[in-house]
Amino acid sequence: MKRRLSPMAVRRAHRWLGLFFSVTVFMSAASGVLHTAMSRTQSAPPPVRPTGGGLDASKATVTLAEAVAKLPDPSAVVEAVNVRQVGGEPWYQIFARGVPGAFYVNAASGRLDAGRDQAYAAQIASEFLGGGSPVKTGYLTKFDSEYVNIFRVLPVYKFDLADGKGTRVYVSTTTGSVTRHTDDSRQFEASIFSNFHKWMFIPNKDARDFLMVAVTSGVIVVSALGVVLFFMTRPRRRPVQTVQQGAATHA
Repeated sequence: MKRRLSPMAVRRAHRWLGLFFSVTVFMSAASGVLHTAMSRTQSAPPPVRPTGGGLDASKATVTLAEAVAKLPDPSAVVEAVNVRQVGGEPWYQIFARGVPGAFYVNAASGRLDAGRDQAYAAQIASEFLGGGSPVKTGYLTKFDSEYVNIFRVLPVYKFDLADGKGTRVYVSTTTGSVTRHTDDSRQFEASIFSNFHKWMFIPNKDARDFLMVAVTSGVIVVSALGVVLFFMTRPRRRPVQTVQQGAATHA
């Protein structure tokens, strides 16, 4: 046991484990530097407050009870209701328990429109981008490598703008806002950070979490070995009495 804990054995373990795990330390340090740079190059999160050209409340002549009666199942439990201005008209956005998505009932005519959600999402994207004609390229019900879980809101529509920069936005009709705005340049930085800091190049989350915990634990072991080695190899101070006896002998 004593031989196994000799300074040479600890030094050898510290050296080789340190070399092996230094890759992860480098990745963490590099991603930290990049994160600081990204705080200056990445745009701030979009405002959560819904945008639009204003709502003419006088047009909303249909009562909420009448609007709920227009649902496919009028007895459904209504959990939330918003009034949205879509295409210049007021619409009830109704969320019912156990039903994914929302129902849209025109607050002026009482008409139920199943396709109004996507039209509302396109309107949000166009207003955020200052006009243009963004094209819907996706509908996300789970997170992916670009729209990661730090953005939290699902589901979202993805819209791309043909501006030569690869500009794209993610839109939530539940919040009535853009939840993420990016382009090719910003996403290049974000991808490097995700791969270095969170190991997103490993697609399986369970495997990724296991490996990150394993290598982080290895870094802790290397650090602990360094502390142990420091105390094992520190210079020993000779007792004062021994020093005085040696001096007397020489005299």
